[in-house]
Amino acid sequence: MKLITKELRRRLLQNGEIRRKLDEDGEADSDFYPVVKLFMPDGAGTWILTEVDPDYPQTAIGLCDLGMGCPELGSVYLCELEAVRGVLGMPVERDLHFNPDFTISVYARAAWKAGRIVEDRTSLEQALTEQREARRAAEGGAS
Repeated sequence: MKLITKELRRRLLQNGEIRRKLDEDGEADSDFYPVVKLFMPDGAGTWILTEVDPDYPQTAIGLCDLGMGCPELGSVYLCELEAVRGVLGMPVERDLHFNPDFTISVYARAAWKAGRIVEDRTSLEQALTEQREARRAAEGGAS
């Protein structure tokens, strides 16, 4: 199975172009819906990716979890993901059933709280609620 299809690459690149434009215009940071989830079937690595860097298209950006209890928003080289093998020699795979309902910041907040990437709806909805409350507090408590 191809790790990143042409359609997924197109969507990742489109998000990367949007981010670059926002950065150039000094606009607020984007909060994309994830495009693809990759995982190690025989290991703890999981990557939920939102975009690729238009200037370095082998560099993907998203939520990265190497299974050590500290998931982070960052970047990863796609060629490294294609080359890495787990303990049983299995390659990284694409989750064909991943259908994100939340933005990457919600996945990140839930992951930081759990110490790993989580996808259960309860954890993600709680993270969304906490995110909204934090934004309201930052804006002076307006409802």
